[in-house]
Amino acid sequence: MSRAAGLFVCLLVLLTQTVCRTREPEAQEHAPAPAEPVASEPFCAEHGVPEAACTRCNPELVAVYQAKGDWCDEHGFPESVCPICRGTAPAAESPDDGAPADGLEVRLASPAIAARAGLRTEALVARPGRTELIVTARIAYDATKLAEVNPRAPGVVREVAAEIGTKVRAGSKLATIESAGVGADQSRLQSARARLQVADANAARLETLRRSGLASEQAVVDAQGELAAAKAEVAASRAALRMVGGIGESGSRYALFAPIAGVVAKRDATIGRLVDTDKVLFQIVDTSTVWAELDVSELDVSRVAIGQTVTVAVDGMGDRSFSGTITSIAPEIDPHTRTATARAPLDNPQGLLRANMFANATIAVVDAGVTLMAPRTAVQRVADVSMVFVRRADDLYEVRRVELGAQDGEQVEVRGRLAAGDLVVTDGSFLLKTETLAGSIGAGCCAVDEEH
Repeated sequence: MSRAAGLFVCLLVLLTQTVCRTREPEAQEHAPAPAEPVASEPFCAEHGVPEAACTRCNPELVAVYQAKGDWCDEHGFPESVCPICRGTAPAAESPDDGAPADGLEVRLASPAIAARAGLRTEALVARPGRTELIVTARIAYDATKLAEVNPRAPGVVREVAAEIGTKVRAGSKLATIESAGVGADQSRLQSARARLQVADANAARLETLRRSGLASEQAVVDAQGELAAAKAEVAASRAALRMVGGIGESGSRYALFAPIAGVVAKRDATIGRLVDTDKVLFQIVDTSTVWAELDVSELDVSRVAIGQTVTVAVDGMGDRSFSGTITSIAPEIDPHTRTATARAPLDNPQGLLRANMFANATIAVVDAGVTLMAPRTAVQRVADVSMVFVRRADDLYEVRRVELGAQDGEQVEVRGRLAAGDLVVTDGSFLLKTETLAGSIGAGCCAVDEEH
């Protein structure tokens, strides 16, 4: 607010002689004694009156009590049970979040002051609960159909057999790498094979000698043990080369193969490059299905559930849309965006949907009851608290803390201690907010007015 605007507001408040207070029992010299409670009579704890006489919960009773002459114009309750006059009103909470308490009242010096201050009100509108929720979304790869290929042993790239965008089958060769480690494994395999041949021949020879009585039983057993060890060494060497992808029965080269069928999305292999096992050389993805990751506001996440259907529309595709079902919802809220991520797999047989595309998603939800809509200009915010001012009389306004829901143009869903038809301040609500804050322009002017 500019200095000139601030001086104008301060002068305006001085003229209005505004008084701010929480909704507490008023000290009245001749206040009527509270009526004796009737144990069997239901009581409205929210408003501090018998439930059968609560005109806040049952607005249709207002005309009845006014016709009987039993009406408190100042507080909007039947005079015989008015909780403020009788000292039975629930005390406003005393929050420690720096925002005005729910139920805090702002009273003007006279009803004419509201018009002079430019205060305007508009009634809250009730509408049926929405059957759909529109959120932003982005397209991501299906992580269950994504593969990253690393070198199996350190070495030098000698051949690249696939490029970005290449469609490959499971088992297709992607690259050839020359590795000293593979060469050593090949040598160990050859040595193991030679040992196996010697052990096999020795075992056969000793078995023949044993039959002729020229070799002991122990010598035969030892020879068979050596043969078994040689066979195990050969099997281990072959398994090591098979895991790496060794080519042929000799040499130091091995091949990288595609573990799944799909499209090469990334390639970070070039001929002659030295690579290690922690380097991802190829990324392969099956794009027949993708994920739509939906950003659901923390205010709406309770309305979203696994199994709800989703329709996704991407800019640039005209009227084309894709349908899916929510399969998971993140258990946490992102601290920066204040949203939770819901995931819906989408069929993508033609490959039109690509990772990192932005989209709008419509979630089919079913809400019970009705929602209240207020003009966006009626909502004021202090710290992390949203609030509106409800007009209870021509000169009396009350703070109602609210939670905001979905927006619809210039209207926003509000949830709190409100009812359809409540008059909320639109123009001038900022002025009322300043009157509720300690140290604000309004509060300072009130203080000056009280001194004089």
